[in-house]
Amino acid sequence: KKLNINITKQNLENLDKYYNLLKEWNKKFNLTRIIEEEDVYLKHFYDSLCILKTIDLKKHYNVLDIGCGAGFPGIVLSIFFPHLNLTLVESNNKKCTFLEEVKQQLNIKNVSIFNERIEDFARKNREKYDVVTCRAVTSIPIIIELSTSLIKVNGLLAPLKSNCEEEINKYKYLEKEFNLKLENLIKYNLPINDAYRVIPIYKKLKEIDIKYPRNYGTIVKKYK
Repeated sequence: KKLNINITKQNLENLDKYYNLLKEWNKKFNLTRIIEEEDVYLKHFYDSLCILKTIDLKKHYNVLDIGCGAGFPGIVLSIFFPHLNLTLVESNNKKCTFLEEVKQQLNIKNVSIFNERIEDFARKNREKYDVVTCRAVTSIPIIIELSTSLIKVNGLLAPLKSNCEEEINKYKYLEKEFNLKLENLIKYNLPINDAYRVIPIYKKLKEIDIKYPRNYGTIVKKYK
């Protein structure tokens, strides 16, 4: 309700199925260290939906979740917003196998899953997405370089982060290099455990140099 979401019985049933699949598959290989039910609902499901604090997802968007892991926020968003066109990119093959199982078991129709490195995917899908998001994947400068080429002009980059203000200030010069503008910085605390969260909202102003993104090793050396 605080996020202005009308939760249906079907939403709750799908979250329950999702949680049980996560718990079952986590025994086979490591999907997440957070596995207690209350923690999953707060730190994975609710936290994923907090992107609504920044973007009105009731509109028809092409949304990309990079490095989606076990499906956060992408799968959660697909459950609540079936009108969205969601693309999930994950380099770990086992996690992609899990995502395909969740997609099948929950009968999700609006998600495409790609088992690929994001920099390789980006070179083939430039200027394609209205919104690019991610959650707990890497640092702000690396996110910016990996994702900006994927965003349409006037589209948005909205990574779900925790303490990142220092990074944002340190790498503010990247806004000019990648034709971005920091439009907003949403700060809030999760309910119950009061964990601090930050979502920077970058708007893409125009196309970027074709040389981006560079290979991952080069990016990491640049911003370490």
